[in-house]
Amino acid sequence: MIPYVPPVQDMHFLLTQVLGFSHPDLDADTVEAVLGEAAKLATDVLAPLNQIGDRNDAKLNGDKVTTAPGFKEAYKQYCEGGWNAVPFDPAYGGQGLPWALAFPIQEMWQAANMSFGLCPLLNQGAIKAISFHGSQEQKDFYLPKLISGEWTGTMNITESQAGSDLGLLRAKAERQKDGSYKISGQKIFITYGEHDFTGNIIHLVLARIPDAPADVKGLSLFIVPKILEGGSRNKVKCIGLEHKLGIHASPTCTMEFDGATGYLIGGENEGLKCMFTMMNNARLSVGLQGVAIGARAYQTARDFAAARVQGKSFVSGDRVAIAAHADVRRMLLTMRSLTQAGRALTYEAAIALDKAGAGDKKAQERVGLLTPVVKAWCTDNAVEVASICVQVYGGMGFIEETGVAQYMRDSRILPIYEGTNGIQALDLVFRKVADDGGKAAHEYFDALEARLLPDDKKIYAPALADLRAATKAILDRVKAKDMDGVAGIATAYLGGFGVVAGGVLLAHHAAVAKEKADAAYAERKSETAKFYTENILPRATGALAIASRA
Repeated sequence: MIPYVPPVQDMHFLLTQVLGFSHPDLDADTVEAVLGEAAKLATDVLAPLNQIGDRNDAKLNGDKVTTAPGFKEAYKQYCEGGWNAVPFDPAYGGQGLPWALAFPIQEMWQAANMSFGLCPLLNQGAIKAISFHGSQEQKDFYLPKLISGEWTGTMNITESQAGSDLGLLRAKAERQKDGSYKISGQKIFITYGEHDFTGNIIHLVLARIPDAPADVKGLSLFIVPKILEGGSRNKVKCIGLEHKLGIHASPTCTMEFDGATGYLIGGENEGLKCMFTMMNNARLSVGLQGVAIGARAYQTARDFAAARVQGKSFVSGDRVAIAAHADVRRMLLTMRSLTQAGRALTYEAAIALDKAGAGDKKAQERVGLLTPVVKAWCTDNAVEVASICVQVYGGMGFIEETGVAQYMRDSRILPIYEGTNGIQALDLVFRKVADDGGKAAHEYFDALEARLLPDDKKIYAPALADLRAATKAILDRVKAKDMDGVAGIATAYLGGFGVVAGGVLLAHHAAVAKEKADAAYAERKSETAKFYTENILPRATGALAIASRA
């Protein structure tokens, strides 16, 4: 078993000191205590099951799914500890804690055991959709059980002929005299569509009413419970499990709806709006998964490199641990700096998410801008960091016995699901930059610049200038109606955006640590920020040059 120790000190300092998180009911000591308790569950319960789950896929017998050994019991402990309820409305049994605190907690679940963490991740998307778009009766009936974890929720979107193109969805919804609908069709790639954690599963399903408008404008969203209110089994079942590259313990189901009873959420033909409430929440959470698996891979590689003796030092001539070799240090610092930059960007988005929930329109714009960057940049980084982890281990990293190949296999889904990273890039350039003429983007660039001390400002001034120039180039292309040209440089723009923003936050972290932390912590942060500016920041030059090309 590979141990996992959550970086609680780093999470706490970043949140409270660097990003300025504050809450009237949470002082710094309380935040630290909550993170410490979450760390115990992650370390003692979830992490030991990670490799067990990787080697023991969920099993389908008839239409019943049995999860990997220990997972059901871990879920019970997780719910009994109240962890499923952390960020949700106290009116329905939630703890009402901010997303800014929920994110580091959830990072621990994902780092310890991503296959396990996917269940609550999808559940929180269902809770958000019902909270925002459900009727009062639906909220009263479903939310208490979804928030407590007594029931879990899913998203049923994808069909075999309709991956990212939702206009091709064929699932049908037929109106019934009692106000319900009969849902028919198949959905694929449904995470935790069936499992043995709970007695009921609440499926949120996109389907089309027969007389609905064509394309995405005719989609509606329905609540389709596995078990109906009277206790009878609904006509929905799992008919297949996917055999996947990674996240083996997470059941990825093909679901069949055969005239299943469903209840409209929101209005008819408003499914896309309702679905994006789920999807946007999930996209930030997937970015957080990228940070989490990167942190786990870094920690594992760091500890291995400190113990593995190979080769001689150029300085002393003695045999040394590989962590002493310059190229291994380069790999470890790449892992560390990318992960910590991603964590800072993700937590910053979480703080904005809380403000947006309180009605702050500027914060809403900030969350919208950062969501595609967090999702795409942090997950691309996760794949890179997980691959480096295998490289640090050398030949043994390629051997499944060591367990580190799991990080690479698990991470590879992150740039794909909840909207591919190419789609995130299109969302960024068209919806988040072009739609408001770059206003939110430039305001964020100003905020980044304001975080920098004079010496750091000199270092980052050229990169920020390149980012502004690339933004202008995108707006010019849009004005010229060169939409295909904009689409062609969108990924480069997002990558450059992430590199610059992440680097500024690392530099700010180092500056605050120098002022407020102990010498050893401050030195580590300074080393990380310096390495990033010398080795990672240059990536932005090339990416933004692509994005700025005429």
